[in-house]
Amino acid sequence: MPRTLIRKNPSNFKTLPLYVEATPEGLSYQSVGMPLNFAQTLQRRKPVEVADAERFSMELANLGVSVRLTLHWQNRDYWVLVRQRRQDRGDVVLKLISGYVPAHELNLPLHTAIQEIAEECLLETPEGWLGGRFNDTWLPAPYSSALHYREALPFRLSPLSGAARPVRCANMQLIERPQAYVHLPTASLQLIYDLRLEVPKEAKSLSLFHVDERLEGDQLVARLDRQRPDLYLMPLKDGQPCAELYTLKKDQLIPASTRGLFLAESFALQEGWLVRDERIRWKDWLRQQGLSAPEKESKLKRLTGKAQQILRKIVPKKKASR
Repeated sequence: MPRTLIRKNPSNFKTLPLYVEATPEGLSYQSVGMPLNFAQTLQRRKPVEVADAERFSMELANLGVSVRLTLHWQNRDYWVLVRQRRQDRGDVVLKLISGYVPAHELNLPLHTAIQEIAEECLLETPEGWLGGRFNDTWLPAPYSSALHYREALPFRLSPLSGAARPVRCANMQLIERPQAYVHLPTASLQLIYDLRLEVPKEAKSLSLFHVDERLEGDQLVARLDRQRPDLYLMPLKDGQPCAELYTLKKDQLIPASTRGLFLAESFALQEGWLVRDERIRWKDWLRQQGLSAPEKESKLKRLTGKAQQILRKIVPKKKASR
């Protein structure tokens, strides 16, 4: 049974439309107009067209932020993906941890990104849920009224190398150099920060869960469902993704099915500053990356293995000669 962790009034959220200018050398954005609530923002997220992928100026509905989060656990690296049913687009995808940037943080979207990690990526041990630190700053504990957070053993967030082309809010260049793209189907500017999450070695029997807010009536509701952890790990080898997905329960990696899977648009092909797709099929993304899915055991091989197990039970081992 899913557990309700928190309820919010969505009308308290406000963001601002943007005016964006892009050139081959960089991209800048600034707010325009009056603050909008969540419903008003969704109404403005309608498809737009741009003739030149490298040079344009236009008004967009909102600023979004995502985190390409590399989790370091037991001496291996994994990308963290979360499952989301996107009510505004009527689909289900695996995506990066992400959210809308509120009006008061348009000039500091990194702060929004860090808060999204605290809200969406939950790490559980038998002694409680792990808190986190970014450099010398503690992450918020958004569900402290419902969950027990451990005071010791925080996970640690640190920035990884950023994108080559600069992004500016008005005249101020954003630190950590996020990747940027304009998503044409939703008329939004999206920023992607590369961050690393290091799990403390002392954290044993670790499980990972995703918590996402859903609009239910006039409230935003966040729930924890242990039967559907909805947080997935994609292994990295030499910094490159592998064609595998897992969930993590009590230190055990459990293979996840990729049948019929879609990834969000941040995995789709980017042309200049533009992304034109809503989503991309898992198989298409693997092909785009030059990856191949791990081979499955053939039915014959599985049957042979089972036959050998049965034979071992029926035929007793020969006694060792004296």
